[in-house]
Formats: sequence, C-alpha cells, structure tokens
Amino acid sequence: MPAAFPIAFPLVLAAVLVASAIAKLRTPDDLAGWADLGVPAAFRRDWLRRLHPWGELVLGLAVALLGGWLGLLAALAAVALMLVYAVLVARVAARADDTSCACFGARKRVTRVTVARNVWLTVLAVASTAVIWTTPLLGGALSAGIPDWSWLVALAVAGVTTAFVLWPDEAEDATKATDAGGLSDAMARAIADAQGDDELDYIRTRTPAVPVTLADGSIVNLRTLSMTRPILLLAVSSTCGVCEPVYVKRDEYRQLLPEVDVRLLLTVSSDESGWTETTEPQSLHDVGGYVRGSISDWATPSAVLLGGDGLLAGGPVTGHEAIDDFVGDIYESLHGERPPAEAPSPA
Repeated sequence: MPAAFPIAFPLVLAAVLVASAIAKLRTPDDLAGWADLGVPAAFRRDWLRRLHPWGELVLGLAVALLGGWLGLLAALAAVALMLVYAVLVARVAARADDTSCACFGARKRVTRVTVARNVWLTVLAVASTAVIWTTPLLGGALSAGIPDWSWLVALAVAGVTTAFVLWPDEAEDATKATDAGGLSDAMARAIADAQGDDELDYIRTRTPAVPVTLADGSIVNLRTLSMTRPILLLAVSSTCGVCEPVYVKRDEYRQLLPEVDVRLLLTVSSDESGWTETTEPQSLHDVGGYVRGSISDWATPSAVLLGGDGLLAGGPVTGHEAIDDFVGDIYESLHGERPPAEAPSPA
C-alpha cells in the first residue's frame, strides 16, 4: 500500500480541480476575460469556454478515482493544464497591469501571489504523477488503503494546503472591494440626492460584462475594467456637432475628477476616428454597440458612471449641459462641495 502522505498529492490536486470547476460553473467567465489573459485567438471559442469547467471537473474526478496507467495519463493532463495556467498568469503579471483572472470563479487581480499559486499547482501535479501510477487502476488514490492516524494527518495537511492555495489573497481583495464598493455606493447616493427627489430611487444595476476594444487594439471586459477604477464614460461621436463641447472639456473633467477614469466611448474603430485617445485613459471602442444596448439606448453625447464595485453608480444623462451638471454632482459627492465656478484649464 502506498504511503499516506504521497497519496495526498493527487487527492489535493483533484480537490482543486473540482473546486475550480464548480466555481466556474457558478460564475461563468467570458471570452473577453480570456483575451485579457492572453489566451490565443484560436482557442477563444464560446463552445470551449462553456466546456472548460466540465473538462476540469472530469479531470479532477479522474485524478481521484483512477490509478495505474489511466491515473498517470490523467495526472499528465493535469500537469499540462496547470503549466498553461502558470504561463498565462506569469505573462499577465509581467505586464504589471490590473488584469484579473476568473481562475476560481470570482475575478481577482493577477498578482505575484497568483503566479506562485499556479506554480505550486504545477509542482503538485508533477508530484501526483510520481505516485498515482502505484494506486489501483479503478479506485485510484481514494481506494489506496484504510485510513489510519498517518492518513488522517496527511489529509489534514492536504486540507490546510488546499485552503492556502484556493484563498491566498482574499483579505487584500476584500479590502479593495469594500473600499471600491463603499466609494461607489456613496457616490451613487450623493449623485441621486443632488439630482433631486425624483432620482432618490436610483437602482444600481450591474455594469455590463461586454467586450470593448481599447485604442491600442486590446479587447477588455467592461465590468472587469471598471473594477480597477471607477469610470466616467463619455459616449460621443466626432460626427456629432453637439458632442464637440463634451470632447473639448474632457481634460477639464479629468482634472476635476482625478479619482475617476474619464474615457471616451466611440462606436467606430480606433483607426476610423479622429478622437481616438491612445494614452491612458485610452478611449474605448464599441463597434458592436454592446454598451449602449446593455445600459440604455442613449443619444450622443451621453455620460454614465461605472462604479468600482461592478455596478452603475450614476446616469446615463444626455446632452452637454446635463453632462456638465453630472460631473458637478460627482465632484460634490467626492469633495462635499460644488466644483469651482471656473474649472481649471487643462495643463
């Protein structure tokens, strides 16, 4: 009978795979999130996205229930999968941006902790290949023997390890989410109050999880992007005469609201608009009209505030005068007073 401690390796690996699959089934990812992580375009297919968690679930059960050469094949597949995950998050971490990963369902920012976790899982998968072939062909690690005290100790160690692997940076993320959510809630209440009693019942809905294209050509998930910093979207068009005042004042809005990313939202590609902004905050290009179709069928110019907690915090409002007032309401919600009568000139 194999020693208890080594057999804990495939069991922990199986538990991680099953937990990851269940989390993904409860909170499905989207193709924009795969694009953020650098998944090759050839693999960014909707049917693969839907099958992905089921594949992890089947692989996790195979690692737990198969031994011998079948178990070895399952463990080798797990090694390949974990290695791919590790390479993807390592590349994201090297970019030093705010890309997030739905590795275990809920999106979390990719950090060095994420990389360390995925490297550890790769090592765990490799260790599993060294012992899983010694277990029964059918039954695998789960039928390797009757538990004794050493087996229970091994399971306890495995349980603690699994907890650390699955939940390494929750405190940091929870603090960030609380701060962002608190700020967004406060902004939404203050904006509604400033806009009058008829707006006090403003219902915060989720920011659409739709793909938009940055000026540099990269595709991002709008909700994911907004959860790094609140965003004031200015829906404008270079062919719309009444949009000109909003476009001209965009830098004034940025000086007034440094806590918020003020981004232009354009419905043409970056190479078709003279208003494309390639420096941060880059303009967003929604050629398919997904954002407008998911929030409100607004006319241009319009503005909407996306909270850092993944919920709408205000708007949409339409017309350049209404947008001026809306920016003033956001400023007041952040600073407790109306903005200066004369906004500072752009630097």
